[in-house]
Amino acid sequence: MLRRLHPDQPDSFAFTPENQKWAEAQMKKFPEGRQASAIIPLLWRAQEQEGWLTRPAIEGVAQMLDLAFIRALEVASFYFMFQLQPVGSVAHIQVCGTLSCMICGAEDLIGVCKGKIADEPHTLSADGKFSWEEVECLGSCANAPMAQIGKDYYEDLTAERLSEIIDELAAGKVPVPGPQNGRYASEPMGGLTSLENYEADKHQYNASVQLATDIGDTIKRIDGTEVPLLTPWIADAQPAKPKGKPKPEPKPAAGVPADATGVTEQEAQATSKAKPKSKDEPAAAKQAAASSKPAAKAAPAVDAPEKEPETLSGPRAGGADDLKKISGVGPKLEQTLNSLGFWHFDQIAKWTENEISWVDSRLKFKGRIRRDDWIGQATALAKKD
Repeated sequence: MLRRLHPDQPDSFAFTPENQKWAEAQMKKFPEGRQASAIIPLLWRAQEQEGWLTRPAIEGVAQMLDLAFIRALEVASFYFMFQLQPVGSVAHIQVCGTLSCMICGAEDLIGVCKGKIADEPHTLSADGKFSWEEVECLGSCANAPMAQIGKDYYEDLTAERLSEIIDELAAGKVPVPGPQNGRYASEPMGGLTSLENYEADKHQYNASVQLATDIGDTIKRIDGTEVPLLTPWIADAQPAKPKGKPKPEPKPAAGVPADATGVTEQEAQATSKAKPKSKDEPAAAKQAAASSKPAAKAAPAVDAPEKEPETLSGPRAGGADDLKKISGVGPKLEQTLNSLGFWHFDQIAKWTENEISWVDSRLKFKGRIRRDDWIGQATALAKKD
């Protein structure tokens, strides 16, 4: 199925303040520089807020994650859980049409949707309040046929009951989700035949329905105020201190920069102890022996004092360089760099360690400059240009 953006789009999108906090917290679940991994939950939150995924919403999420717009669009258009067209202002009804539900009467439910909403799926009703679609298995086969309305399951449906639910929703009421034939969950209609002791002290509704009714978010748009925002992954960000005597911090080999050899002082000492010493062996040869094995490139020290680099008030006459050619720089970061006064590769290529620290402290995700070797990339791009 070809999925395209809807031709009619709003002018802008912005998360509500609470949803913005939620989205920023999700980004912190991932390692530094891997915030793009939050693309699906952020797109989903945008859809929960608006009802469907607009182009401004997709692009807004991409900017938050420093992604090219096409990357976010690829995700949104790939997964069918994302609605790329407007849905009903009151409810979007998803009727399960897979085997169990189809055997138990899903075609009748689809007939109700066609008669009361629109002939075709993904089409708004005349009053704009409802839309519908047929979906694949929703995993509630024991309660077939069923439909998902908003965020909740309405199970054990009949055509007559679904018609009543649509009328109730249109009148501003919110029918209690869950089984619609009197069942508590998915037990036999005659009641439990085992684990009968669980009949006592149970909630009014089963766990899912009870939570939905307690929160009251069944078909409403999510604005972030429904439940408290809990972020234990942020509170636990500080690593626990190891017990016992701490191990000595690795240091660069004496006289050799860490980014050139990657050899620590401890490795150098271990190598020199293992190798018989020669009286006439020059110091340089000893050092070369210590660093003879290939080593991964290590990042230079990141605690250099800050020094503001030379900046420009605007690009030079020839126009700004495309800083997005530097791996790790997306549209949002390019805008940030421009706002700081950096428009050209040769500017970045000249940054010193102190100047890197100055720029790094003004970026949203620190450490990216050294990790992605912007200096080396910018130097090569400046020569090529």
